[in-house]
Amino acid sequence: MVDISDGVRENHSKAGHDYQIIKQPKTYEQQVELIKEKGFIVNNDTECISFLKQANYYRLSAYFLPFRKKNGTYFADISFNRIQRIYKFDSKLRGVLFNCIERIELHLRTQLAYYCGHVYGSLGYMDKSIYNKKHNHDKFRKLLNVCIEENKNSLVVKHHKEKYDGKFPIWVIIEFFSMGMLSYFYADLQSGDQKYIAKEIYDTSVACLKSWLRCITDLRNRCAHYSRLYYWSFTALPKMPKESVAPQNRKLFSQILVLKRLYPDKKEWNSKVMTELRAVIEEYEDDISLKHIGFPQDWYEQLER
Repeated sequence: MVDISDGVRENHSKAGHDYQIIKQPKTYEQQVELIKEKGFIVNNDTECISFLKQANYYRLSAYFLPFRKKNGTYFADISFNRIQRIYKFDSKLRGVLFNCIERIELHLRTQLAYYCGHVYGSLGYMDKSIYNKKHNHDKFRKLLNVCIEENKNSLVVKHHKEKYDGKFPIWVIIEFFSMGMLSYFYADLQSGDQKYIAKEIYDTSVACLKSWLRCITDLRNRCAHYSRLYYWSFTALPKMPKESVAPQNRKLFSQILVLKRLYPDKKEWNSKVMTELRAVIEEYEDDISLKHIGFPQDWYEQLER
């Protein structure tokens, strides 16, 4: 077996003085000791190491934050097993939400393509006159080229290059759009088009829909990159209709309220999404704190459609 510590010492000596400002890597055994030094109870070192081999210590340490005091120390008698279960809760929660976002994203693609295709034609999206004054058409064209280049080996791209001189109808090219690109595309449409889509498809205002699409883009990216949702504050605060009585905060709950508004199937939201969400929360309710994801006590009633 290779002694990793030898490599650490060798690299340290080669790096010279500049290396002093960077922390040195720790072995799994040292990581376990560090967890114990923080005050967390580790009942089985072997099981702890096994978990650390799956979850990077630096990544995992973010889940220590809810238990840290203002002076930098940690609350006593917190089991490392609880940290593991919060970590697993976060993972399962991301899975539920990511599946939900998939339905929303695909529905949005379909609606934008259908509307723009019928109003402006198959290639109308290439005409800068259909967009508002804030639209940067050169930037947009470059983004389209990136979409095509990233998918150049797909049969779809090859087919349209060979048969249609590289021209893609809106309902084809939009399949290459990321959630962020969809949000950007909607925000650059003429105000009349924005109003129609917001009102007729989502029964809301343009301001709310723009806000929701920005929020869902951020949430989607966090889920896709396995980023932490528990004890996390989002940058964007969703804009809600004036009649909304839901609590506003930068925690996860406000983001899920956005999912509720955008989800295309009311019946499925209640029967599938809410069922899965409640199952995950009930499985880990003894280990998590609802306040760390911004959930009020009546969260189920508020999220039900």
